[in-house]
Amino acid sequence: MATAALRLGEFIATLALAQDNAFGQPLESQLRSCLIASWLCEEAGVAADVGHTAYWVALLRYVGCTGHAHEVATIFGDEIALRARTLVHDAANPAEVMRDVVEYATRGLTPEEAAQVVRMIQQTAREWAIHNFASGCEVADMLVRRLDVGAAVRRALAFTFERWNGTGYPAHAAGDAIPLPMRVVHLAHDMEAIGRLFSCERALDVARDRRDRTYDPVLVDLFLEHGAAWFARLSTLEPWDAVLALEPTPHRRLTGQALDAALEVAADFIDVKSPYTLGHSRRCGALAEAAAKVRGFSADDVAATRRAALVHDFGATAVPNSIWDKPGPLTRAEFDRVELHPMLTEQMLRRSPALSGLNPIACAHHEKCDGSGYHKRVRAGAGDARACLLAAVEVYVGLTADRADRPAFSPAAAAKELRRLAAAGVLDQRSTDAVLEAAGHRGEATGIKGRPHPGGLSAREVEVLRLAARGLTTKEVAERLGISAKTADHHIQHIYDKIGVSTRAAAALWAAQYAVVA
Repeated sequence: MATAALRLGEFIATLALAQDNAFGQPLESQLRSCLIASWLCEEAGVAADVGHTAYWVALLRYVGCTGHAHEVATIFGDEIALRARTLVHDAANPAEVMRDVVEYATRGLTPEEAAQVVRMIQQTAREWAIHNFASGCEVADMLVRRLDVGAAVRRALAFTFERWNGTGYPAHAAGDAIPLPMRVVHLAHDMEAIGRLFSCERALDVARDRRDRTYDPVLVDLFLEHGAAWFARLSTLEPWDAVLALEPTPHRRLTGQALDAALEVAADFIDVKSPYTLGHSRRCGALAEAAAKVRGFSADDVAATRRAALVHDFGATAVPNSIWDKPGPLTRAEFDRVELHPMLTEQMLRRSPALSGLNPIACAHHEKCDGSGYHKRVRAGAGDARACLLAAVEVYVGLTADRADRPAFSPAAAAKELRRLAAAGVLDQRSTDAVLEAAGHRGEATGIKGRPHPGGLSAREVEVLRLAARGLTTKEVAERLGISAKTADHHIQHIYDKIGVSTRAAAALWAAQYAVVA
């Protein structure tokens, strides 16, 4: 069955659910803040175009968050737990922010270790914050530009981490220099989190306290007047339905290539989270499509399998990088969290009538024919052949990529392992044969050698970009390639200039989009 036309609002609302996961919040928290933002715009009497911009900004505010998850986790460990704390603290009060950061970063350390961490934070905090927030904004802009939601939305998102009093990042913009839609969203997002985690009264008190420091005082006054009624109204609504009812008209519907392009945005949003997953969903999509054709699926089933592969890891945003990027074996508790991600994919996709049709394929990508997979531990193969195919694709693509705890298998070694799993009844035999044939293992190597590199990059620059995108430092890139650190940095700066980015996260996203990462 063909995938139904997907409303742009449905797609972006689904992205908002994934952002909730990335911040350790219940699904639909960001939708609730979108409703508050819309009601605030209504009471403020803003022009229709400003209200429409605020709507999209509220749903997309943290779409760049996966772009700097690796850097945050490298310093603080569980970046999701840290982000959950930031939703309620006063981001316009550097002392409060620093207190939270230090408390989190030193938890469980000895006094000597804690003192060392505090010194490091004091010495590097400002530079790190500027780079970190700039990365998030740059990645968000690259993703949102591909969704074509308008220049006003892109402009507002550049001020995601700025604050009314000028103490935000990365530009320290203040007051009316921050676009009105983002000022609305700053207040709506924070008040939703505080009201949900504590109480309506606490949210009103905090808004009053932060008036003319963190938030636009005119907007705060409106919130103080109507906030209690808005929280009461939230308790009577289904956020998903209410948000889609407010989607600006005329509704854009995504079909065909436009739908595929949107799902590729989702794939890149998911995969840029970790250097070890960069390009994973795109590779799965391409191989699933080729293998589905080998299996003789109908055109509709080929398209559905490819699209499911692009979004199968939506739930991965709920797993911290301290787990995805861990160089050693996972504990039982850590693997329990990993096992949740297909379930979360299912929960997110089923809200959308258009995307729910992909769920039988997408949420089963770790199920096995012998019942040893997850999250449902059902015997794959008794139902959807497309799900069996994606399960085999997931194994092959995963094996042939570097992971934090092991290097990539060679294609030949991965093919051998897939054949072993099929013989043991873990993977479906017909699906495995189709995946291996599509991957070039019948006559070996269907590769793409000889094509020019995108962006005008040289072969050496592609080598450097691949390593940098995987999270290696400039020094590590130099050591891996046997060149000086100065030469490696020279290459990196040339790459940034050629592809028009300024941060590692944005370069990694570009590399995934243009299939530079293998």
